[in-house]
Amino acid sequence: MRKNSLRELLRLRKPSLGTRLEGQWPTMVEVIGHTGMFDYVEIMAEYAPYSLFSLDNVGRAIDLFDNMSGMIKIEQESRAHLAVRGISSGIQNVLFSDIRSVAEAEECIKAVRAETPLTGGMHGARHGRDVGVHIEAGSPAFVQALEDSVIALMIEKKGAIENLESILAVKGVDMVQFGPADYSMSIGKAKNGPEAKEAHLYMIKTAIQMGVMPRAEINSPQDAEEYLNLGVRHFCMGTDVTTIYNWSKENGLRLRDMFKSV
Repeated sequence: MRKNSLRELLRLRKPSLGTRLEGQWPTMVEVIGHTGMFDYVEIMAEYAPYSLFSLDNVGRAIDLFDNMSGMIKIEQESRAHLAVRGISSGIQNVLFSDIRSVAEAEECIKAVRAETPLTGGMHGARHGRDVGVHIEAGSPAFVQALEDSVIALMIEKKGAIENLESILAVKGVDMVQFGPADYSMSIGKAKNGPEAKEAHLYMIKTAIQMGVMPRAEINSPQDAEEYLNLGVRHFCMGTDVTTIYNWSKENGLRLRDMFKSV
């Protein structure tokens, strides 16, 4: 079984840095891997089209880099199915969106962990890329690999903030991230208003106190400073679509301005 470099960083209590892709072209994973700057690539399956074939190809691209792993962000209605298929493809870690309660957090944990008397999950033996198609299916190494999968939860609903301490106490929750847009919608307020900022700070401080790692999404290194001062050590920086948009907007505007002088 392939080592999970993100899990190793958490075990060693070292910082981690990921970046996000909505596109499914596996060569983009290779481009990121060749920089040597990122510990994992997050595939944002919640937002963009994908197929089970494309997930397999993304997994193959991740496998080219020994010190890089993958994460898949999945929507609420396909949690168990896509957690299994993503891990089977070689995307070792999972970010679950739209958590509202302890029951939903427990459902996510069970979808990832193996169904054994000790681990208590619902993830059965199956053939997939991660087990060499069949070589290690159901083996002790397979069970351990599922234990090593990093499970992250989006704290982005009113219910998640109200039940935060109970959710963080669920065994198996490794990492949490705040979602300001969803949270603001769920309380009927404007995005990034004072209520969202207060809830975000509450999540960070409570998670650190309870031994769960908070992660922050940022767009530039400068954005990390305030989080570092709060004790956050895990970041996901940039998204392919926003990077392309910002580059196109900035450079397109500069050249359009140059046109005005000719």
